[in-house]
Amino acid sequence: MAGPAGVSDTGVAIVVPVLNEAAAIPALAAHLATLDPEPAQVIVVDGGSSDDTLALAREAGWQTLSAERGRARQINAGVDAAEAPLICVVHADSFPPADMVAVIRDTLADKRIALASFTPLISGAKTRWVTSAHNYVKTWYAPLLCRPHLFFRGVRLLFGDHAMFFRRADFLTIGGCTPGDMVMEEADLCVKFARLGRIRMVPRVVHTSDRRIAAWGPLKANWIYFKVGILWALGLRGRMERDYPDIR
Repeated sequence: MAGPAGVSDTGVAIVVPVLNEAAAIPALAAHLATLDPEPAQVIVVDGGSSDDTLALAREAGWQTLSAERGRARQINAGVDAAEAPLICVVHADSFPPADMVAVIRDTLADKRIALASFTPLISGAKTRWVTSAHNYVKTWYAPLLCRPHLFFRGVRLLFGDHAMFFRRADFLTIGGCTPGDMVMEEADLCVKFARLGRIRMVPRVVHTSDRRIAAWGPLKANWIYFKVGILWALGLRGRMERDYPDIR
């Protein structure tokens, strides 16, 4: 993997916000090692793990840093530390396509696109086709319900397990993630990025773990996803984390 000193003007940094992800890191490390082209940087931002997350990340050769707990703050810290001009935020339990770096470069070569993501397919012991389909449709109906003025401009709401990507300079221009957001930080980013250009989901699959669905069951999981979205739409940010329990 090229170090920061070798970062080009099309280099891609992968930012991975983590908290107690020791069980997920080995599989992620094995997957990221298959990427071709390689990313310029992989930056793991820890929110106070009590397990071996950081040790495993360092063993993989990744850059590590610590930040105050909360994905929004962790993402902000990772983007701030990045030297590559293009950023992709990848959750520890998600696996983008092997040519993700090329896809990111090609997509963001279109200056009209401010923010983009891959298309998630939720899987584990089995593929969760219904929830995956619901998540796809939700990228359209969520802005229709929550921010109709953006919906009629063609804006979609992307989510964290979509492996969202963007230009570092644009992220800094919009002020990054809202620091206090513990969940749904990605929805807020969509609203901010909509000021700069188009939001697009590229038709390439990112495989993401079904561990929440496995823990909660499909009906409960989809209800929680919907409820947290409504809380975000109503501005009830203080309740979102309480209603989105940790399963690690």
